[in-house]
Amino acid sequence: MPDRVFADVPPSRPDRPDPRGAGAGRGDLTEEALRLLRERTGLLVHGPAGIGKSTLLGAVASASEIRGTAVLRCSPGPGDSGLPYLGLIDLFARMPAGIIAELPPEPRAALLTALLHRPGPGRRPDGLAVRVAVLDALRRLAGTAPVLLVVDSVQWLDRPTADVLAFVARRVDGAGIRIAVGQRLPEGRGPAGTPVCPPDTADLAVPPLPDDEVARLLLAAGIALPPAVLRAVLRTAAGNPHYALELARCAPREGLPAESGGFLPVPAVLRDLVRERASGLSAPARRALLLVCAAARSTAPLLRAAGVPDVAAALGEAERAGLVGTDGDQAVRFHHPLLPVALWDEATEAQRRAAHERLAGVVAGPVEAARHLALARPEEDAGTSAALMDAAHAARERGEPAAAAELAGLAVRRTPVTHPAVRDQRLLDAAGFACDAGRWDESERAARAVLAGSDSAHRRVRARLVLLRSAGQALRDQAELIEGGLREAAGAPELEADLYHWAAVRGLLTGQLDEAAWHARRSARCAERAGDSGARIAALSTLARVRSLAGRTDAAEAALAQAVELADSGRQSRDLIRMRAVLALDSDRVDHARRELVELLRHTGESDGVESTVASLVALTRAHVRAGACREALRIAARCEQVAAEAGMESAPALYAAALAQTFGGSAAEARRLAVRAVRACEQDGDQLFLLRALAALGQAGLFTGERTQVAEAVESLRQVTRIGVSMGAGDPPLLGWYADLAEALVALGETGAADQTLREAYRRAGRMPGSVLASLERAEGLREAAEGRLKEGAALLRASAERLRPLNLPVDLVRTLTALGTVERRARHRTTARALLTEALQLAEQAGALPLAERAEAELARVDGTVGGAGSTALTPAEARIAELVRGGATNREVAAQLFISVKTVEGTLSRLYRRFGVRSRTALAYAMASMPRMPHETHP
Repeated sequence: MPDRVFADVPPSRPDRPDPRGAGAGRGDLTEEALRLLRERTGLLVHGPAGIGKSTLLGAVASASEIRGTAVLRCSPGPGDSGLPYLGLIDLFARMPAGIIAELPPEPRAALLTALLHRPGPGRRPDGLAVRVAVLDALRRLAGTAPVLLVVDSVQWLDRPTADVLAFVARRVDGAGIRIAVGQRLPEGRGPAGTPVCPPDTADLAVPPLPDDEVARLLLAAGIALPPAVLRAVLRTAAGNPHYALELARCAPREGLPAESGGFLPVPAVLRDLVRERASGLSAPARRALLLVCAAARSTAPLLRAAGVPDVAAALGEAERAGLVGTDGDQAVRFHHPLLPVALWDEATEAQRRAAHERLAGVVAGPVEAARHLALARPEEDAGTSAALMDAAHAARERGEPAAAAELAGLAVRRTPVTHPAVRDQRLLDAAGFACDAGRWDESERAARAVLAGSDSAHRRVRARLVLLRSAGQALRDQAELIEGGLREAAGAPELEADLYHWAAVRGLLTGQLDEAAWHARRSARCAERAGDSGARIAALSTLARVRSLAGRTDAAEAALAQAVELADSGRQSRDLIRMRAVLALDSDRVDHARRELVELLRHTGESDGVESTVASLVALTRAHVRAGACREALRIAARCEQVAAEAGMESAPALYAAALAQTFGGSAAEARRLAVRAVRACEQDGDQLFLLRALAALGQAGLFTGERTQVAEAVESLRQVTRIGVSMGAGDPPLLGWYADLAEALVALGETGAADQTLREAYRRAGRMPGSVLASLERAEGLREAAEGRLKEGAALLRASAERLRPLNLPVDLVRTLTALGTVERRARHRTTARALLTEALQLAEQAGALPLAERAEAELARVDGTVGGAGSTALTPAEARIAELVRGGATNREVAAQLFISVKTVEGTLSRLYRRFGVRSRTALAYAMASMPRMPHETHP
């Protein structure tokens, strides 16, 4: 009985991050711990200080208590190990008095003496009698309920209690008693083992939290940091939530000064953790470690070159202290990123400068040498500042914008005040490098310093241009920056070209396409007068995008051809390559678009600036989805989100890409969540261009579920898409495809008249349409015809759509059409034909990784084979109906269990039965299959 009750323990629900520690993101780990306790008698949870062992054990204890397990717990501290039986006193604080009263007299007396409930002979209880009493008491308690002993921080447990628990641990097998132990270990060390654990104890290391979960933890604790500081906190904490919270609380809110060398200030509580290990180091070992802290990459030969007399002895000391390790290449690495930060924080300013001075003369490469020289000599110096600026430009040329921004910031501070013009130019360079690296706050501060203080109109305009770059997609409110710049740039066509180009981009993002086209043409003319082919290419590329969005394909191709011709005779533009790929993608040349984008990213990597990198990754995500590479689309979209997150930006394009990838290759619930975030970000930025796309992804995610409520929500989203498109004067291929999605959603709701009107509007707005758009409109028309009872006509339109798509190699589009055709053929009772079509659709969807579409095809195939639809086969009990209703609404198994006060296993078992009954294999397919059923009376809930 006890084991069975343990098996029903549900996982805890870490819905909110615990602002005090490591509660965030530990749901899966809690489930794993509970699973191990079901299979084993003991569990050893281990890891370094602050990683979340106590929180995990607390979650395990809480989850166990919910299901009636008796939990006895102790959490000794550093000063408790010398107090005999203190751990046992804490453990037995919740032991029922009746259990102890039933013990035989002699063991009971010894136990009560140990617990300080009564004095014993000499006030020292008999050790064996205490052991026997504790084991007997636990067995008696286990006869009424499962028992879980939780011993946190076992390294501080007093010796008498440890001896008692070791005695118990060897004798609990099969008694319904489990022991969960937490053990603190130094960084990089494995579990040391403890006799407190039973022989079959399972080890469970508490892993670092992912950076995004640590960031959420900081926000939950009310700590908001600038992006550069947040990155430093995440890098230094390395997934340890306690370290992150302590570092964040004392981190500078204005950003890290360049003179910090990237090191954070360290609070005393964390410095003490390192001091414990470093306390016995000799002075030579400390000096060697300070060099390791300062060097970008430290090796034993580098330390010898920097003057360490006995490198082997110094590193040997540090290794024995558990601070560093070396590898086969003689590289020296700290076991945790906090260690060098804490050691550096303890050093004096003179010691830090000395370390940088020694490294400046021995490191390889001018960039690193210049950095060390600057940090060794913080005073103003024209020669040092010039060397730093040269190194900054070299770093940017190598594709290292973050290093370039740091070096340029140091150069600005070393520039003598007697050279204001030089300082302003270096501020502009620093602002541009910081913008490339996604350090928006640094970029804006530097640019605004020039805008406010420079006596040069030229440099003030350049500062405005950097500020426009830093604004990202949020250009709606930046009209004054452009207009003021044009006033100051009058007569300087090279500056006017850039400003008019930003005006064109602003018009594109805010949906003012005619205005955007005018500004793009003006920018191209100014660039031509200035002889700037790069600016002219950029203007023509933007003009091509504007014309394409307006549905003027010929004008778009003409502008693009001009840009390509210029690029052949001048420098190649990355924006041009991306624009060419986007236009190819919209004209169904998907393979060509993918090749261009993959090659672009291969050459530039992620050194092309955050905004440019995000734009390329978004375009590649779109291309992968259309090409039926949905798994790859998920990977690229995740990387796109990560690039934006690392820059500390809420990027609407990145969120849209993630929503799109999830819509076609992942989870409808996740797609909707991401799309809603993208919509909010677009609305905040005033970005109409990506608002169209985010709303379309939201609509498609709802449409693909087949669930009526979500399809109705999809109609509202897609109607908003068409309204915005009309207001913009847009008519590009993606927009016309979204008209088809709207018509399909309206058909699903039975609104065939509205669907017909939508299709008429799409044809009216269309110019020269690629084959995929015609196919999507035919698919929607076919579904409308079938919905009005004209199955033969509907099937004919759907077959035409499928035949149009087959040579285009667009598997996702083809899956949608084949599924629709199979559904119509099933309704026409052509079961063999329907089965063949839906089988092909399912196979194509599975090959493409298009899970939502595969689940939809699977559900329709099940209906063809008669596994869905019979009254007897689909009648649900009230409990099944309630679980199914919650699942259809997007609830997870854990959320269903919590709402209905049942175990997760009960939910899983019920869903397994429903899968078999409906002939499906997933939650989405179940929801889609059930959506077409009439609601049973017992499925109505308050």
